[in-house]
Amino acid sequence: MPENRPGKLVAISDLHVRYDENKKIVDGLRPDAEDDWLIIAGDVGEVVSDIEWTLSTLRDRFAKVVWTPGNHELWTAPDDPVQLRGEQRYRLLVDICRRLDVITPEDPFPIWDGEGGPVAIAPLFLLYDYTFRPPGTHSKRSALDVAEKAGVICTDEFMLHPDPYPSREAWCQARVKITEARLEALPPDLPTVLVNHFPLVREPTRVLWHPEFALWCGTTATADWHRRFRARAVVYGHLHIPRLIHCDGVPHQEVSLGYPREWQRRQGTPGQLVQILPAVVPAGRPA
Repeated sequence: MPENRPGKLVAISDLHVRYDENKKIVDGLRPDAEDDWLIIAGDVGEVVSDIEWTLSTLRDRFAKVVWTPGNHELWTAPDDPVQLRGEQRYRLLVDICRRLDVITPEDPFPIWDGEGGPVAIAPLFLLYDYTFRPPGTHSKRSALDVAEKAGVICTDEFMLHPDPYPSREAWCQARVKITEARLEALPPDLPTVLVNHFPLVREPTRVLWHPEFALWCGTTATADWHRRFRARAVVYGHLHIPRLIHCDGVPHQEVSLGYPREWQRRQGTPGQLVQILPAVVPAGRPA
């Protein structure tokens, strides 16, 4: 049982529970305190039944669960009995979350009133629009050509359908417009924690082994959101490179578990929840 002590806001992403090793880790996740909130920043899995099992399991344990989809949740995988595509698939996942009492990007932003609050926790569903392009490219087509020549292609091109939008970038642009309006409507003195599966700034993609993959990692439209919307922290996943960087003094925290072949190479215990609030000051950084 979690202890009766002040709660924390913690986060994880990229659980990929189709791997038995990852599902075992998820089954072992527990809060430290009964008031802990959990952020899940996307890529729980590809099959609806796996996504529902994971969210239900974790909602039973944490005081509140906040979820935003990754690209894998939006895939229409051949082995998933649920063959909905695009917006219809996303809406089904939102309906499942609401039945489970899990917060989604379609719900009012919950207010964290624990230590470090009050702060609006804002799950964002934004996708990407191919604007994180390789140097010297000035269009989606030329950027994709460079990526293809490098042998880099994201599975989204085959399994993430944008229906009813004409393209993934059009869906992204619509989501940016909707989400920006919601963030602008927040009280101007209320800080936020911005949660998105993809990084909000391009800087985290600079360390990718295959830099062309940045095409599928975000949009330049959000480059200033951490400043505009008073972010105390930005939480993201997708890159499978868990680390903390600071942009304009704002912590951007990548919280992924990743695939077994990735986390098995790292030191430490895999699947550790990352504390977002109260903020933890890294060693050597002024408080």
